[in-house]
Amino acid sequence: MPAHDEASAKVRLDKWLWAARFFKTRSMATEAIDAGHVHLNGDRAKPARTVKAGDRLRVLAAHGEFELVVLALSDRRGPAEVARTLYEETPDSEARRAQQALDRELVPTFEHPLSKGRPTKKWRRQLHDFSRKQQG
Repeated sequence: MPAHDEASAKVRLDKWLWAARFFKTRSMATEAIDAGHVHLNGDRAKPARTVKAGDRLRVLAAHGEFELVVLALSDRRGPAEVARTLYEETPDSEARRAQQALDRELVPTFEHPLSKGRPTKKWRRQLHDFSRKQQG
């Protein structure tokens, strides 16, 4: 029986990232690891590398950059509440992501009701007039 416990204590990095809900599919996790968006204990990792409790990960995903410590292992994808128990994000990482979210909110956005899709003739004229005024 101890051999089974030892085997369950080894989880591939791509499986763990998928189970912890950083990526929607295992193949997306593998692609991110191969692209160098995941670092394990400061080094570039490979998808088959095993993860242990206490390992430090830096993950660059579509929804942000995370620095975290592995608390538990799982190779099964469960609810988000369970996935959050697998890791702990560092305070620096949380603060940096909060600042980035604030920065994104403060960036001015240009939303004209007609800017969706192809511009109308009237909207094209307005854009043309505006660009001519800007040039000089």
